[in-house]
Amino acid sequence: MINGIKPNPIVEDFDSAMDNLLEKIQENYASRYGDNHKPSRKLDLSLKRGRKFIKVIEGSRVWGFISLVDGEHKGAPIFVGSIMKAASWNAAAKHSRGSIFDAEMHKSFSWTGPNYL
Repeated sequence: MINGIKPNPIVEDFDSAMDNLLEKIQENYASRYGDNHKPSRKLDLSLKRGRKFIKVIEGSRVWGFISLVDGEHKGAPIFVGSIMKAASWNAAAKHSRGSIFDAEMHKSFSWTGPNYL
């Protein structure tokens, strides 16, 4: 941190944090349904990059959004890596639910999506 300003993460850090997020979503799903489903069954996760967010898609639904920029969204502050709940197919909800850079990020979501506030 320089003069109270946190620098933007390096691209490699962002990519590895995104990979970690996708792994944690799969782990959460396996811990919840591992015994009831085939062990090889996994969620069909994909990413779609936009201007401001990366949309995380699971099958035919939006899991959530990850912020690509620092700034404001609907009047609330967001930072690079903020985990956002989906308000609709194309829009993130107002408040951040956590960060992909947080060591305890797995507490801010489940396999169904980011947690409610």
